[in-house]
Amino acid sequence: MWVFNSVIGTVFDAIVWPVRGLGPWPVMIEVSFLTGLLMLVIFRRTSNQDGIRAAKNRIKAHLLELRLYKDSLAQQLRSQGRILAANGRYIGYALKPMLVMIVPVVLILVQLNLWFGSRPLRVGESALVKLKFAEGGDPLKTDLRLEAPAGIEVETPPLRIEDEGEIDWRVRARSEGSHVLVFRSGGETFTKSVLVGRERMMKIAALKPGPGLTDQVFNPGEKPVPGSFSVASVEVSFPARKMDLFGLGLPWLVVYFILSIIIGFAFKGVFKVEI
Repeated sequence: MWVFNSVIGTVFDAIVWPVRGLGPWPVMIEVSFLTGLLMLVIFRRTSNQDGIRAAKNRIKAHLLELRLYKDSLAQQLRSQGRILAANGRYIGYALKPMLVMIVPVVLILVQLNLWFGSRPLRVGESALVKLKFAEGGDPLKTDLRLEAPAGIEVETPPLRIEDEGEIDWRVRARSEGSHVLVFRSGGETFTKSVLVGRERMMKIAALKPGPGLTDQVFNPGEKPVPGSFSVASVEVSFPARKMDLFGLGLPWLVVYFILSIIIGFAFKGVFKVEI
C-alpha cells in the first residue's frame, strides 16, 4: 500500500509544485480546476447521456403542464407523479458515474488534506503527540520511549491513559526545520516527522497510520508503523489550516467542493456533457 501511496503522492506533488510558492489559493484553484475537468470526463464516459437528456426534457415538459393546467386538480396530480418518475430515472442515470467518481475524489481529498489540513508549528508553539495502541496494546506495560532531536523539546513525561489505550507527550518547537521524533522499544524504532516553519505551503502528515489498510489509504503521508509495535497511530496536533478570504477562515474542504462544482458547470458545454 505504501508504494501505491507514494506513486499517487508523487503525481499530486508534481501537479502542485509549480504554484505552491504562490500560496494556498493558487494551489486550490489549480487542483479544483483539474478536478472539475476530470469529473466531466468521467461523467460523460460513464453516464447515459441520452437518458439524462430525455429525463430532463420530461421534467421540463411536466413542469410546463403544471402551469398550463393549474385549474385541473387531476392533471396537476398526474403531472406531479410524472415529475417524480422522471426525477427517479434521472437519479438512476446519474448514480453510476457518481459511484465511479468516488475513487478518484477520495484519492484527491486525502492528498489535499496533506497540503491543507494542517499548517506547520511556529517556533515556540507546542503540540501534543498522541500514540494510540492497537487492540491488545497496554500503555501501562510498554517500554516505548520518545526521543526528540535538538529542535524539539519534550516538555512532559509520558501520560499513559489506560482506558483510551494511549500515551501522550507535549512537545514544543525550538527551531525551524523538518524534525524527526524517534519511538524506541527495545532494539526497534520507528519515526514521526514534525515540521516547524513559516513556509506558506508545506505538505504535512499529521497522523502516521498503523499497518491497517484503511488507515493507510486515508493517511498516506508517512510509512505505517511496523506491525511489531501494536501501535494503531501516532498523531501530532498541528494547528488547522484555514483558507483566508477577506479575513474569513474558510474550511478547505468547502472551498474545494464549491470551486470544483463551479468549474464543472462552467465547462460542461465545452465538453458537451449533460448533467
